Amino acid sequence: MAPHRVRVDALAPEMSLGPREARHLHVLRLREGDEVRVFDGRGEEAGATVALLDDLRAVLTLGERLTGAAEMPQPVTLAVALLKGDKLADVVRAATELGAAQIQLLVTRHADAREIGVQKLQRLRRIAEEASKQSRRAVTPEVLAPVSLTGLTWGGHLFVAQPGSTGRLTDRLTWDAPVTILTGPEGGLADAEVAELVGRGAVAVTLGPRILRAETAPVALLGAIVATGV
Repeated sequence: MAPHRVRVDALAPEMSLGPREARHLHVLRLREGDEVRVFDGRGEEAGATVALLDDLRAVLTLGERLTGAAEMPQPVTLAVALLKGDKLADVVRAATELGAAQIQLLVTRHADAREIGVQKLQRLRRIAEEASKQSRRAVTPEVLAPVSLTGLTWGGHLFVAQPGSTGRLTDRLTWDAPVTILTGPEGGLADAEVAELVGRGAVAVTLGPRILRAETAPVALLGAIVATGV
C-alpha cells in the first residue's frame, strides 16, 4: 500500500503540522514511526517519518527526496467562468487531476454567478489540495479569485472554447510557451467577449460537433491537452 501523502508548506528537515492536519493523521490511523510522503504543492516531494503525533500537532522528519509525477511540458492555466452550486468544485477537482497548474475564476457577461465568497474560495483551494494528494501530483494548482475578462492577463497562448469555431486545439498547440484555456458559463460567452479576447491575441477553438455543458467543456479541453502533452 502506498504511503499516505501530506501537504506541507515547504520541505525541511523537520516539519510541523497544525491541529487540522494532526486530526487527519489520526483518522488515517497513523502512529509515531510510520512513513508518509510529503509534498509542497510546487513540485517537491519526499518521504518522511511521523516523529510526534498528538491532538494538537504533528512533527514529521524529512527522508529521501522523490521524483513527483510528470507535469505538462508547459504550465497550463484553466480560466473558467463562475458556475452555480458544486459545479466549480467538480471542475477544480478534475482540472487538478488532469494537470492544470493554475485555475483562474472569471466573471463573464452570462456567468451563473457574479461573485464568490471567501469561504467558497477556500473550499475550492482545499479541494485542489485533496485532489493533488489523491492523484499523486506534487503540484497543487492555485485557485485564483475571480477577475473580469477585461482584467484577465496571460503569458504564452490563450485558447478560447467557442461553439462554431473552426480552429482545433490540437492543431494549434505547440508547447513552446505557457498555455491558458478559457471556457464560458452555461449561457456561453458573448460574441463581443470572444472578439475582445481574439483582438488581444487569443485563438477561438471548437469543442467539437456537440454543445457541452459548462462543467464538461473545461474537462474536455484539458483532456485533449493531456493527450498531446504526455
